Amino acid sequence: MSGRGRLALCAYLATVMAACSMLPLVAPAIWLLQAAFLLAILTGVGALARRVPLARPLTVLAQAVVALLLLTLVFARHQALGGVLPGPDAFVQLNSLLQQGATDVGQYAIPAPATSGIRLMMVGGVLVIGLAVDALAVTFRSAAPAGLPLLALYSVAAGLSSGGASWLWFVLAAAGYLLLLLAEGRDRLSQWGRVFGGSARAPGRAQQGVFEHAAPLAPVRTGRRIGALALGIALVIPAMLPALDSGLLGNAGTGGGGDGTGGTISAVNPLVSLQNSLNQPEDREVMRYNTNTQDTKEMYLRIVALDEFDGASWKSSERHIKDVPDPLPRPDGLSPAVATTDVQTSVSAAGWYAQSWLPMPFPATRVNIKGDWRFEPVGRTLVGDRKQTTRGAQYTVSSLQVRPTAAQLADAPAPPAALLKEYTRVPDSLPSVVSATARQVTSGAANGYEKAVKLQDWFSTSGGFSYNTHVQSGSGTEAIANFLKEKEGFCVHFSFSMAAMARTLGIPARVAVGFTPGTPRPDGTMSVGLRDAHAWPELYFEGVGWTRFEPTPTRGSAPDYTRQQAPVGSPSSPAEPSKRASAEPSAQPSASDSCPPADRRLGDCGPSAAAGVAGPTDRGPSAPALIGTVLGVAALLVLPLLPLLWRRRVRARRLGSGGRTPADAVARTLAAWQEITDTAWDHGIPPDDSQTPRKAAARVVALGRLDGPAAESVHRAASAVEQVLYAPVPRPAPGLVDDVARVTAGLRAGAGRRQAWRAIFAPRSAVRVIWALSLRWERAGAAVTGRMRGLAERLRPRPRKAPPESAPGR
Repeated sequence: MSGRGRLALCAYLATVMAACSMLPLVAPAIWLLQAAFLLAILTGVGALARRVPLARPLTVLAQAVVALLLLTLVFARHQALGGVLPGPDAFVQLNSLLQQGATDVGQYAIPAPATSGIRLMMVGGVLVIGLAVDALAVTFRSAAPAGLPLLALYSVAAGLSSGGASWLWFVLAAAGYLLLLLAEGRDRLSQWGRVFGGSARAPGRAQQGVFEHAAPLAPVRTGRRIGALALGIALVIPAMLPALDSGLLGNAGTGGGGDGTGGTISAVNPLVSLQNSLNQPEDREVMRYNTNTQDTKEMYLRIVALDEFDGASWKSSERHIKDVPDPLPRPDGLSPAVATTDVQTSVSAAGWYAQSWLPMPFPATRVNIKGDWRFEPVGRTLVGDRKQTTRGAQYTVSSLQVRPTAAQLADAPAPPAALLKEYTRVPDSLPSVVSATARQVTSGAANGYEKAVKLQDWFSTSGGFSYNTHVQSGSGTEAIANFLKEKEGFCVHFSFSMAAMARTLGIPARVAVGFTPGTPRPDGTMSVGLRDAHAWPELYFEGVGWTRFEPTPTRGSAPDYTRQQAPVGSPSSPAEPSKRASAEPSAQPSASDSCPPADRRLGDCGPSAAAGVAGPTDRGPSAPALIGTVLGVAALLVLPLLPLLWRRRVRARRLGSGGRTPADAVARTLAAWQEITDTAWDHGIPPDDSQTPRKAAARVVALGRLDGPAAESVHRAASAVEQVLYAPVPRPAPGLVDDVARVTAGLRAGAGRRQAWRAIFAPRSAVRVIWALSLRWERAGAAVTGRMRGLAERLRPRPRKAPPESAPGR
């Protein structure tokens, strides 16, 4: 295998190894095999283009076109012309899949399912990175900068994944990059022998000449420096990127910490986790429980309370935690006059479900669980300490079902001043429409209870709201105002909005996050799945305490005390849960718990009620889709013209008028000579800076078959270069711009049609852009390495001199 063949193979392997870092993000991993196969085809196209040989920009363009054809064939062949040529419909389809993929990424927890949109993003991303690596390392023979796209691929994967095996992906990505550097170094040494100094020269690349005064750098040493710098950045960047975990309702969240006697829990925002859970393609069972109460519609399993609204989001305040007392304190504000029912529940969490807050019925009075758990008294929640999670946990909970009457809630006295101040606080940025709407909806209400019921009924039945988990998430002040206008959202929008509106009416409010009661199973247990994840508002009434309301349509059930002429339950005798309670959760998804709003309000939904939310109808391509398609087509048209545009810009700069000092005269002469050299290179005469200007001129005249004025112009320009370089007093030569024009016309006349068109649209001298970027990258790496060494030298502790020993006594 040739040197370039080995280098291309190493570039392919390096890309695939770096792409392995994306494996934890999407399941199943079949997408990687597809990406590796398509990338192999792309690598083969590059190898064939280099053997023709095509110009380097044309090689990259050919690979880009093939990549587009491959993506069209795999993802949009039904809309393509002939099944492979991308037309307008194919671009619309690809753009639609990309939008769908972006939506899926925001909805699904890690690992996300391999939907068509996500597969296009993953496979297309690997092809783009692979094309960049192949172009830099093989086509332009500069392997060191090829580490940048590999670094980007690994950094994105490491930043999004919170997996514990991320070090393995780093080792794979780093090994691939080092393999690429090693292959390039071996290829260079095999061509030029042992390198004592200076930059090794790729075939066709000019050596640094009289007008390129750059200090030579050893490629192997520079490659090592850049490799070390890139690997260091790869370790630092993932730590700076926000990690996406499964959050409050998925995998582990942020728990408590301390020495076992105190500590705090930090704020948490469950918005993304809730939407992820509700949009999972499979309703995996989270837990199973057994309880002695027959009224399971009140068995909401509460995780945490969000009591702070700062204008950007609802979140839980930072609270002090302590050891779990036995029993738990009596709920705040609950009067003995209010009827309660003692409930015993035993819960068994799934082995995959691991998060730091313990789901419990509210309010719990006693918890029996093993492990490191702490109690947060204000929110009455249990939080794991020292990385304790719910994974496979089995525990029992004693709780109360509080059954107030409508009269008790309506006659509730004013709450304590401190509590009222804390839980009715709203940010100054809250739009006035929120409070105005709250007053309008609750007009005619005589007390806080009636206002709360009117708010609940307005959201759930009479206000024209619809339930949709696929709307854009948001919990800030503008999101609430937009939700009140659009009237479409899911439980987060309903609970956040009702709590905010209740606060504007002077009713203490917060938001609880957890699960609805779940679905009964034939064995008498209740099954709770991911799609039972829910958020609901809790309002405070003195004498009753924190009280649940249900504004979300088609979700949960309205409490009895919010219905007219609701019967008041009487206390029941506590009973022990059956032995079936600790049965392990099954791997089967739980049944849906959705049904029409009217039946849901009355609690008449059976376990087999089917869930269904109508999806949006197809209204054709959206404005962003059309704009994206136009921009994509424009980019495809402009990309092939970039070498031509760059070459024209460089020619205009070189031949433009400069200053009138002797130094300016020297610069103009050398620039004109370099333009002649590059023009000859564009027409198939590579430069050779080892020759003198006079010999180089003779070579251009001979190989370019120049005669007459064109040959005279080349020799005249060469003489001008020698004069400004070696004469004691440099003198500018007149007419150099005209000489360059005559040489260009002569070379174009002597070249064939194909060679002339290539010189215009794919000039070989455009490779100087890559060389310039590579040289800057090498210098930047050397500068950073030098600064790091200097910093390390300054931080290195210096040995202290030992104090002189005292003279012995006489």
